Amino acid sequence: MSMGAYDEAEHERRERMTSQVEPGTDDDRTTYHGSIEYDSGDSTEALLEQFKQMKSGE
Repeated sequence: MSMGAYDEAEHERRERMTSQVEPGTDDDRTTYHGSIEYDSGDSTEALLEQFKQMKSGE
């Protein structure tokens, strides 16, 4: 049989394997409780000026 040829027995074997898979405990999503703070830092104008300086190679 050449590579990539359809093999019905292999397809059925894989189908049985995947139908028997049960989700593990690591699949549970966790809920985050808390708060997030961030400092935006410089103003938009200051950041654009810094970007222009970086882009021009100064």
